[in-house]
Amino acid sequence: MAVPSVPPPNAPLEALVSRLGDYMVEKGILTPADLQRALSYQQSLRKEGQQMLLGQVLLELNLVDKQTLDQAISERIIELQTALIQANQQLERRVEERTAELQVALKKLSELNQLKSNIIANVSHELRTPMTHIQGYLELLSTQAFGPLTPEQDDALKVMSRSSERLRQLIEDMIRFSTASQGELTLKLGMVDLASIFQYAAGRSVTKAKEKNLALGVQLPADTPPVKGDSEKITWVIIQLLDNAIKFTDPAGQVVMSAKMDGEFVRVAVTDTGIGIPADRINELFEPFHQLDGSSTRRYGGTGLGLAMVRQIIEAHGSTVRVFSKVGKGSRFEFNLPIYSE
Repeated sequence: MAVPSVPPPNAPLEALVSRLGDYMVEKGILTPADLQRALSYQQSLRKEGQQMLLGQVLLELNLVDKQTLDQAISERIIELQTALIQANQQLERRVEERTAELQVALKKLSELNQLKSNIIANVSHELRTPMTHIQGYLELLSTQAFGPLTPEQDDALKVMSRSSERLRQLIEDMIRFSTASQGELTLKLGMVDLASIFQYAAGRSVTKAKEKNLALGVQLPADTPPVKGDSEKITWVIIQLLDNAIKFTDPAGQVVMSAKMDGEFVRVAVTDTGIGIPADRINELFEPFHQLDGSSTRRYGGTGLGLAMVRQIIEAHGSTVRVFSKVGKGSRFEFNLPIYSE
C-alpha cells in the first residue's frame, strides 16, 4: 500500500482531511458521484464567500452521518500518524547508513593523508642529503677551489646555485609540512622582536624586490612592544608572506611589512599591490599542494605548501590568518600576536 502524504505538524483540520473525500471513496463510504457533488457544492459556496470544510458539506448534503464522518476522520488521522512514524523510522535508518558510510570514508581519507605525509617525509629527507652535496660542490666551484673559471662558467654556476637553493627551500618546506601534518609542530614560545624580524626579512628579500623594481617598505612604530611567539617560526611566516607578495606583484609595485597595536595584541601584516585574489577563491589559498592557477602554462611556480604552513603555524599560536584582497588592486595578509609579558 502506498504511504499517504504526511502534512506538516500543527496543520489546520482542512489540511488533515484534504484527501478525506478520496479516502472515503476508497473505503466505499462515498460514491465518486457523491464526492463530485459535494466538491461542486463546496466550490459554489466559496464563490459566494462562504467557507465550509468538506466534512461539513457532506453532513449538510446528508451524504454521511456525523458518526461515520468522525470515524473516517479518526481513521485518516491514525493513518497519517502511522505514515509519519514509518517515514521517521526510514529517515533514521538512512541517517544511520549514511553516517556509517561517512565514517568509513573518513577513515580511508585519514589513512591516505597519513600515507601521503609519510611519503612526503621520507622522500624529502632522502632528497636533503644529495642536495647538500650538490650545494657544497657548487660553492667550491664558485670559489674556484678547483681552478679558475671562465666568465661563462661563472655565470652558469650562479644559475645552478640559484636553482639548487630553490630546490633546497622546497625540500625544507615539504619536511616542515610533513612534520606539522603528523602533529609534531612544536613551538618555543618567548619574546619576539618584530623590528629585528622585519629587518632580517627585508634584507633577505631586497634582492628579489630590486629584480622586479618593487618598493619594499616597513611600517613599524618605534614604540611597538615585543610579542609572544616562536621567533624562528614567526620569522619564517613573515618571509613566506613577503616572498609571496613579491612573486605576485608586477614590476614597479609596492610591498609593505607593517605592525600596529590592536588592544592587547599586535597586528602583523604584509600588504602588496599585486594581482589580487577573487573573493570566492581565498579559502583555496591555504590548501596544501594547490595553486589557484593549476594550468600547465601557469605563470607562477611553487608547491602550494607555503601558505598551508603559514596557517598551521599561526593557528598553533592561537591566532588566525586573515586575507583581504581585490583583483587587480592587491592583497593584505594579517594576523595578531599577543603582547609579550612575563
